[in-house]
Amino acid sequence: MGEFRMPSLGADMETGTLVEWLVVPGQRVQRGDIVALVETQKGLFEVEVFEDGIMGEPLVQAGQTVPVGTVLAMIHAGTEAAAATEVRAAPPLTAPAAGSVAEEPAMAPVVVPPSTGLPERRACSPAARRLADELGVDLATVRGTGPGGAIQRRDIEEAATAQGIAGATVAPPTEPAPSAPGEPAAEETPAVGMRRAIAAAVSRSNREIPHYYLETEIDLSRPLQWLATENRQRSIRERVLPVVLLLKAVAKALRDVPELNGFWLDDRLRVSADIHIGFAVALRRGGLISPALHHVDKLGVNELMQVMADLIERTRAGRLRSSEATDATVSVTNLGDRGVKAVYGVIYPPQVALVGFGRITERPWAEAGMLGVRPCVTATLAADHRATDGHQGALFLEALNRHLQLPEEL
Repeated sequence: MGEFRMPSLGADMETGTLVEWLVVPGQRVQRGDIVALVETQKGLFEVEVFEDGIMGEPLVQAGQTVPVGTVLAMIHAGTEAAAATEVRAAPPLTAPAAGSVAEEPAMAPVVVPPSTGLPERRACSPAARRLADELGVDLATVRGTGPGGAIQRRDIEEAATAQGIAGATVAPPTEPAPSAPGEPAAEETPAVGMRRAIAAAVSRSNREIPHYYLETEIDLSRPLQWLATENRQRSIRERVLPVVLLLKAVAKALRDVPELNGFWLDDRLRVSADIHIGFAVALRRGGLISPALHHVDKLGVNELMQVMADLIERTRAGRLRSSEATDATVSVTNLGDRGVKAVYGVIYPPQVALVGFGRITERPWAEAGMLGVRPCVTATLAADHRATDGHQGALFLEALNRHLQLPEEL
């Protein structure tokens, strides 16, 4: 028997809201199956299970906000019938945080009869449900655009606007008035919540992590010539972007210098055997998320291009899986498309390194006594001085350059 808990979807996350169960008690699940939607300050996430079994009764109901680590349900190893009839309860791992809307887990959980389909209740974030109640919007008339069709605040706002055009009275949006002393603060927007979560993470990083920074200039003549030749043989949709070569070279360099691939936990470095690169993605509504590209060192260039494109699309659509939000062992930020020459990043704890790339531009380059112009990129490394030092950081950048000069081997 295993426990399905509220996951930690970032170093800044303390609580999460269970938005919707996507399975019912007695339903068989396998590792990797999406079983619930969870909302955090960074948005909605599809949460997976990490073991095979039969889902037990829910110990936390949709709409409840509970601390990270709270047991949401049990996963049984027995039969569907046994799991559906066995009643168990487990207390949260920690007490609910102040202001949490979570209730004590019931000793007799609400029984949901087994079914071959999904629950009839529509997935809807608590913030969207409250807004719908305030505006008098019927959820049955709203089309959800979140993960799994979940209804979000913007869906309610659009529905309210449409109903207003049809004759319904909908108040125009106004700036929230400041709260009077003793009154609860006005509900923050998703963008504000995102900035608050980012602020918590980077503040912790600057407070706890002794950063050191290194940079190097890399001649990209050979990799870009190789890529141009390869892309001429592909259709426009199949062409590979230069950033894919950069990501592959980072993964190869981490194999050479593994101390930069892992986490600082319990006052020691824990090197990861897997290379999952967190790739910073700017969101259209503001803020950013760094979802994980899994096993980058094992993916071919073509496969990595497809995986990256899919991940960026799902990140901006709010359809990330929990593993993609938590598995990154190192982060890469690429601001070249914004015209930045160099970027000096802030490490995302408990990771110990962040690699940055600027814009690829033509620059003067001297070699063998000859001066010319070549396409170059500035690569930077921000690393945790508790885990490594400048010598290892320099070895990594040297390895990064070496692998980029052998694009056919990436």
